[in-house]
Amino acid sequence: MKYSLLLLLSFFCTRGIAQQTPVGSGVFHWNDITVKKDSLREGRKIVQGTTAEMEFFSIHATTQYKGAAPRPAHAQKDVEELIIIKEGSMKCMVGNTTTVLGKNGVLLIPPLTNQQITNVGNGPLTYYVLQFRSIKMNLERSTLAGGPLIINADTLQYVDAGSKGSRKYFDRPTAMCNNFEMHITYLKQKGPSHAPHQHVDTEIVLVIDGEVEMTIDGKHFSGGPGDLFIAESGTLHGVGNVSQAPSSYFAFKWR
Repeated sequence: MKYSLLLLLSFFCTRGIAQQTPVGSGVFHWNDITVKKDSLREGRKIVQGTTAEMEFFSIHATTQYKGAAPRPAHAQKDVEELIIIKEGSMKCMVGNTTTVLGKNGVLLIPPLTNQQITNVGNGPLTYYVLQFRSIKMNLERSTLAGGPLIINADTLQYVDAGSKGSRKYFDRPTAMCNNFEMHITYLKQKGPSHAPHQHVDTEIVLVIDGEVEMTIDGKHFSGGPGDLFIAESGTLHGVGNVSQAPSSYFAFKWR
């Protein structure tokens, strides 16, 4: 048990010895990701490298089984984290705040902020963890913008726009980003969410429900629940719903 836990912890170490390589545009399918297990948890390493803005960038997913003891409370020294709940019920302690979040709950955790995550549901708790470090870390910028965020999806206003809708999570500076914007888009029918466009921000689309397609610089990718698209800075990209059944996805970008 002790040996397997050490392996799992080392699997999620944010600093590698080898030089990081750029993360390219494309899709990462949940069902294709290698799963590492012990008796209490599962781990999925999705991608690790650099982006136009980040000298270190990593995405992994963790599943805590029912009854799993949480890791000890800890803080990241020089890495910011974005945590997204895929399924289950999470008791989260961030700084001096403790609360319970459900599916689509989100945590934004600056460096040097104490945190702990516990599964308090009747089934597995699965969540994505994005870790990133820029060359322009600025803790004061994060503090002035409001510091850590703990967001329960049920508290966010749904904005209806006819054939689609949205929920905005945040749009603000962070310790690592001049600006970081995140929302959910709901597509009610087949067709594009918007016309193809490009921007300097790296953008990620994480599918929640339904079947989604994304075009990035003329290449077409498709994905379903749990799948994740990355569009590099400056690429021409567009997102759409594949069928008449509804779909939804997180979209977030930073610069």
